[in-house]
Amino acid sequence: MNQSLMYKWLFIAGVVIACILGVTGFPKNLAQLRENVGSRIHLGLDLQGGTHLILEVKVDDAVNAETDQAADRLGELLKQKGIGYDSCTRTGLGEITVKGISLDKSQAFDSLLTGGQFDTGWVKGRAANDSNASANTASYSLKLPSSQIATIRKDAVEQSLVTIRRRVDDLGLTEPDIREHGRGENEILVQLPGVDDPGRVKEIIQNTAMLAIQPVNDPQSYPTPEAAMAAKGGVLPEGSVILQDVEASGADAEAGARWYILNKTPVITGRDLRSARVGADENGRPDVGFTIKADGAKRFERYTEANVNNYMAVVLDNKIYTVAQIQSRISDSGRITGRFSQQRAQDLALVLRSGALPASVAFNEERTVGPSLGADSIHAGVTSALAGLIFVMVFMLVYYRLSGLNAIVSLALNLVILMAALAYFGATLTLPGIAGIILTIGMAVDSNVLVFERIREELRAGKGVVNSMKAGFEKAFATIIDTHVTTVVSCFFLFLFGTGPIRGFAVTLVVGLIANVFTAVFVSRAIFEFEFSRRREAAISI
Repeated sequence: MNQSLMYKWLFIAGVVIACILGVTGFPKNLAQLRENVGSRIHLGLDLQGGTHLILEVKVDDAVNAETDQAADRLGELLKQKGIGYDSCTRTGLGEITVKGISLDKSQAFDSLLTGGQFDTGWVKGRAANDSNASANTASYSLKLPSSQIATIRKDAVEQSLVTIRRRVDDLGLTEPDIREHGRGENEILVQLPGVDDPGRVKEIIQNTAMLAIQPVNDPQSYPTPEAAMAAKGGVLPEGSVILQDVEASGADAEAGARWYILNKTPVITGRDLRSARVGADENGRPDVGFTIKADGAKRFERYTEANVNNYMAVVLDNKIYTVAQIQSRISDSGRITGRFSQQRAQDLALVLRSGALPASVAFNEERTVGPSLGADSIHAGVTSALAGLIFVMVFMLVYYRLSGLNAIVSLALNLVILMAALAYFGATLTLPGIAGIILTIGMAVDSNVLVFERIREELRAGKGVVNSMKAGFEKAFATIIDTHVTTVVSCFFLFLFGTGPIRGFAVTLVVGLIANVFTAVFVSRAIFEFEFSRRREAAISI
C-alpha cells in the first residue's frame, strides 16, 4: 500500500470512529448504549408524541397598554408643568383624549407635545365636543399613526415569541419547536415533544406576570373596595388604585379580605428586573428573590431613601403579594413572599426571569399526539428503510457482482455519517426526515451506478482495468455533483419556506447527499485502489 492510499484509509477510519462515537458515545454496556443513542438522536413530535399548540397574540392589548402608559406619562407631565386638565384617558385604539385644557394654556400644551418631553409620533387634533366643557376650556385628541400601530403589533408578536421561547426553554423540555405560524396573522406555533400533559406549560405560557412595586397611599387595609372608597369620602384620590392582598383571598376571603389604596404609578416594574430565583423566607416557606438592573436600582434606592417608614406593595398581575414597611434604603434586590408552594414559586421565578408578555394570548388549537402513534411511525419507517436497503443490496450484488459489495460498504457508511450528523448538530428526526433517509439510500445507489456504468464503458473501449477505474470516477464526478447540487438547492428552499416536518426532510436529505459525495467518490475509489494494490495483476468484478 503506497503512502497516499494509507493516508486515505487513515482519514476514512477517523471519520468512521468520530461518527460512531457521535451516535453511541462511550457506552459501558448494552443498556447504556441504548440510552446514549436515544439521548443523541432527538425525535420530533410525530415520532415521540407530545403537544401541538397554536397561540394567537392579542396584539391590540399591546397597543392599548402603550396608549395607557402614554396617557399616564402625559398626565404626570401636565401636573409638573402646571397645566390644569379634567381627564387624560385612552378613548380608543391608539387614541388619547385630554379634556379640560384651559385656552390660555393651549400654547404651553403644544410646547409640551413638541418639545421632546412627551413621546413623539402622536398626532394632535381637536376632540369631539364635550357637553360638560366650559367655554374657556378645550379637549384634544392624540392619535398614533397607523404605521406606528402596525409596528407595535409586529413587535408584540416578536417579543411574545422570545418570551415564550425563554419560558419553555427554562422548563428543560427537549427540542421544543417555537416559531411564528404562517397560517394566520399574529399566531405562534409551539410543539413540545414528549409533553403529554400541557396544562402546566399552558399556564406558564399564558401567565402575563406583570410585576410592579407601588407606593401604598394608605397603610390601613379595608375589607372591601367600597369600604376603602367610603373612608376617602366616596372619592378615590387622584392617581390611586384599590387592589386586594392575595394572602387574604381564598376560602376565607370574605372573613379576612384586605384591600389597600396604592399609588397607580409604580416605582419599578418587571422590565427593571435582572433575575429572579426561588428561596425561602424566615419561616422556611418558599419565596421569590429578585435583583434589579442598574437604572431601576437607582430609582428604587432614591425612592426608598426618601420614604423610610412608609409602606410599599409588591404587585403581580394587579394583585398584592406583599405589603412591607420600608426600614432603610434598598438598592438592587428584593423578594416576593406569600403562600407559595414550591412549584408555584419556581413557576413565578421562571416567568419573571423570562419577562412579561406584551399582550395576552389565546389558544386557537391544541393537539396531543400519543407516543403509540409515534412508535408505529418509527416501526413503519424503519421497516420500509430496511426493506429498501436489503432490496438495493441484493440488486447491487447480483448486477455488479463483487463491485456491488463496494457499493454496499459505501451505502452503510453513508447512513452512519447521516445519523452522526443528526447527533452532532442536535437536529430533530421527524417522520419526513425518515423519508429523506430512504431517499438518500436511492441517491447513494444512483451515484454508484453512474460510476460503475462509466467503468464498464471504459472497459468495453479496451482500456486497462486501472485506467478504466480512474476514468470512470473522473467522468462520473461531474454528473454526481450536478445532480446533488440541484437537489441541495431544492432542499434549501424547502428549509427556507417549509414548516418543521418539511425542514426535517430537507435537513436529512442534504446531509445524506453531502455524505454520499464522500462515500460514493472518495471511499468507493479507495476500496478499488486497495484491492488493486493487493494484486499483481489488476482485475475487477463488475
